[in-house]
Amino acid sequence: MPADQSRGRPRRTWDGLEIAPEHPTGSTIAVRRPGPRGVELLVLHRNANGPDYEGDWAWTGPAGCRQPGEAVYPAALRELAEEAGLEGLMPWAVDLSDRWAVFAIDVDPRVVVELRDPEHDRYEWLTVDEMAERVLPTLVAAQQARAAAVPRVALGFRPMAEADFAAVARWHSSPHVLEWWDRASLDEPSVRTRYLPRLRGDEPTRMWVLEVDGRPAGMLQSYRVVDYDDYAESTGDSEAIGFDYLIGEVALIGRGIGTRMIWEFCRDVLRREYPDAPRFLASPALRNERSLRVLAKCGFNRGHEIPGIDEPGLPAEPEVVCTLDVAHWLGR
Repeated sequence: MPADQSRGRPRRTWDGLEIAPEHPTGSTIAVRRPGPRGVELLVLHRNANGPDYEGDWAWTGPAGCRQPGEAVYPAALRELAEEAGLEGLMPWAVDLSDRWAVFAIDVDPRVVVELRDPEHDRYEWLTVDEMAERVLPTLVAAQQARAAAVPRVALGFRPMAEADFAAVARWHSSPHVLEWWDRASLDEPSVRTRYLPRLRGDEPTRMWVLEVDGRPAGMLQSYRVVDYDDYAESTGDSEAIGFDYLIGEVALIGRGIGTRMIWEFCRDVLRREYPDAPRFLASPALRNERSLRVLAKCGFNRGHEIPGIDEPGLPAEPEVVCTLDVAHWLGR
């Protein structure tokens, strides 16, 4: 944790390193593994006040401050390696909207933890209830508990194929999608008419399917904002990569999977397919508070309002431009 400093001077960590002044100043990573009593979380004991100290900040997950100029995600990976010896992992976002970013990662039950720095003297794997009693202050325990509540699933993304059109039509017809998506593709023939040109490369938008544990569960589309003149003008960001998304299976809604989907899509797909993009951009409807909140939890900055696009069967309504600074969050 940062040490106190005189007003006007840079804040520094316990070992004297300068702390980045802008949001977020640091991050914590909830490390989860399956155990005989359910989900277990990795907690580390700080040795600054001796081995018997059990008060505030005595126990935490791997966490640490970000250094000036350091991107958020690489900083979290560095802390995970330094404090727990865990490398080669790809944590996903739980909530990046506060001063302290929260990530999570699932590991094998046999994973080996190695305390590499002198900040900690031991570690334990605890159930959520045990963690809540041990970790203080309670806000830190709450961060870990939120991460533990997200279902343990594997997400993947692949290009959409014609064989997906029946599922896409079913998703578009679901009540939770109808409210936000246009009604021009509610059956398989209309889906084919609309999306087949994109699959063939005749239109600049690219189509993707979300898979959850190997099963199709939703769709996303990506595009260069500059390829759509009206949208580029209204957003004011022709350099960005835009994307839209939906989870089609209603059983997956409201469980934290949407946040993870957007983070991993940006990290694993958009970053790979558009490596020079400075920003990723989405523009949910102004009244779509759930979508706006999910984007905020993924580090997106809420910007200005723009007119909605007239879509068949869906009245136009204002949208909110939300952007992710790629270098700040993911690094260059």
